[in-house]
Amino acid sequence: MLQKTSPTTPTTLSEKAVHDISRVLVPLLADVFALYLKTKNFHWHMSGSHFRDYHLMLDDQGDQIFAMTDAIAERARKIGGTSLRSIGQISRFQRIVDNDAEYVNPLDMIAELRDDNAILTRNMREVHSLCDEAGDVATASLLENWIDESEKRIWFLFECGRHA
Repeated sequence: MLQKTSPTTPTTLSEKAVHDISRVLVPLLADVFALYLKTKNFHWHMSGSHFRDYHLMLDDQGDQIFAMTDAIAERARKIGGTSLRSIGQISRFQRIVDNDAEYVNPLDMIAELRDDNAILTRNMREVHSLCDEAGDVATASLLENWIDESEKRIWFLFECGRHA
């Protein structure tokens, strides 16, 4: 017989902390997937005089963003929460706006990704604050590294978009 409810995962966090943290990790994970796909979209559709540099940079950034997905989902599960189950859930929870335009100017791509990474950074800081309040140092520690990586992506995108 199939079990209809999932077993309780042992954790030293309070029930409230598990509920609150796992609840905010779902939209964070949706944002990461949305930013990953937008970064790859722009990587695939890059054009212009800086094609090679931008194409390679966005490929590297996409890999870095994708690397966060499994850790976020598994962190939610480790503390006793749940995670995303479908693309539909991603679309319902994401706060990073899709870009389905047929053509996007390369500098507009760079600016949009810079702004989206800033949104992701802000969202990660909010989750970090909640983790601090709950005493969840493990999730907070992961977020600290991802915030640093995100700030580096913002910096690179900012510098690429500057008019010298």
